[in-house]
Amino acid sequence: MKTLLQLVWVLALGISSCTEPPKKPNIILVMTDDLGWYDVGFNRSVKVKTPWLDSLASQGIILNRFYSASPVCSPTRASVLTGRNPLRMHIPTANSGHMKNEEITLPELLKKAGYATGHFGKWHLGTLTQSVPDANRGGQEKFRVDYSIPTQHGYDSYFCTESKVPTFDPMVYPRAFEAGESKRYGWKAIQHPDSAQAYGTAYWTGENQRETRNLKGDDSRIIMDRVLPFMENALQENKPFFTTLWFHTPHLPVVSDSVHRAYYPQRNLAEQLYYGTISALDEQMGRLWQALEASGVEKETILFFCSDNGPERGTPGSAGIFRERKRSLHEGGVRVPAFVVWKNGLEGGRRVDFPMVTSDYLPTLLDILDIPFPDQRPLDGTSVLKALKGKESQRPKPIGFIYGQQISWVTDRYKLIGDEHLKHLELYDLIRDPSERENVIQENPKIAEQLKSDLLVWLNSVENSKKGMDYTPAK
Repeated sequence: MKTLLQLVWVLALGISSCTEPPKKPNIILVMTDDLGWYDVGFNRSVKVKTPWLDSLASQGIILNRFYSASPVCSPTRASVLTGRNPLRMHIPTANSGHMKNEEITLPELLKKAGYATGHFGKWHLGTLTQSVPDANRGGQEKFRVDYSIPTQHGYDSYFCTESKVPTFDPMVYPRAFEAGESKRYGWKAIQHPDSAQAYGTAYWTGENQRETRNLKGDDSRIIMDRVLPFMENALQENKPFFTTLWFHTPHLPVVSDSVHRAYYPQRNLAEQLYYGTISALDEQMGRLWQALEASGVEKETILFFCSDNGPERGTPGSAGIFRERKRSLHEGGVRVPAFVVWKNGLEGGRRVDFPMVTSDYLPTLLDILDIPFPDQRPLDGTSVLKALKGKESQRPKPIGFIYGQQISWVTDRYKLIGDEHLKHLELYDLIRDPSERENVIQENPKIAEQLKSDLLVWLNSVENSKKGMDYTPAK
């Protein structure tokens, strides 16, 4: 009898030792800068060569109706980290405001859940130095109030710039430009070091820690050179990792070397520079995926890819059939190329039309990890996990946009868009008319009125947030 009891006890111990909690997925949020909806092959562009992005997108889910929370960069980035509209934290446009310490961020929540957290590439959510001139705002007396570095918001480590840099040899620009080149638009990669001068930017890795090594060549490669060791170190420590990987490409100035310009021999110089830098980024995405495969973690890694807004004006960048470009709340300014790959959790090889926005990242990832949001403040994003699994066909709440004097309110089918006073409103049926050619507000007055009523409620909530009411401790 004693032997039988011992056997049962041993078997019980064996079962217990095998019942380990499920491994937390690694998470990579990739964001490009000013990449148009039609600037990638997986959205059927025939102009740009993006074989790695196309392959990854085909293995995952292509998001046909994915929106950036703003038609410019800084606000969109704020939405990624907080799940909230950027106006709630006073980040209305680029080079404006900063990530507030009172905000609850995705890296903070994931760090508490045991993740190694790292940020790489562009920051654009505050200045990175108070001591020396840097980029657009860093080191200037009037912008010291906007000093806000990634380690204040849940990141263990970072390698980033405040704002834009050239996409090749990111710290320099030519002393003289050749025909077709300019400091604003871009140039061919500099051949001789004595032909270069400082661009006025820096990569930072900590408070007053300026990186000086390995800053020559393709900027996307320079960034990836830091991402891969971060992932490897996390895996060696047996920790899941979370990283925001925010490329500068293809934000102006676009700079490309002869190798990548040669991919486009039939194109003019402006196109060679622009498309060449996208192809260089694409190669680094391939390098990222190969590193995941080599480590054996590609199936357990969630990889989201998107752009921060539509294509810049005056570039070969394209929004395809969509109206307008960067700085507009019409579709071309905020509908961006996007996909997600998670082999262990999502069925790939699909395209979905469910409307999603960058504010959805936080609630979706918390839903996946079963982490409750620790506050009652309003979130503008919603979990889209059920939609990604094909179990939800209607978005539970609309998406609100505010930029400058433009406001819009987007549902599964309609977009109400107008000025900040809501005096000149237009209504578009995005299912029948994704190009926004026909204003149908006269034919649908009741729909427009209901959307306006809902929008006013949301705008009031945003105003309350701007007044700091979300940060008031509950009584």
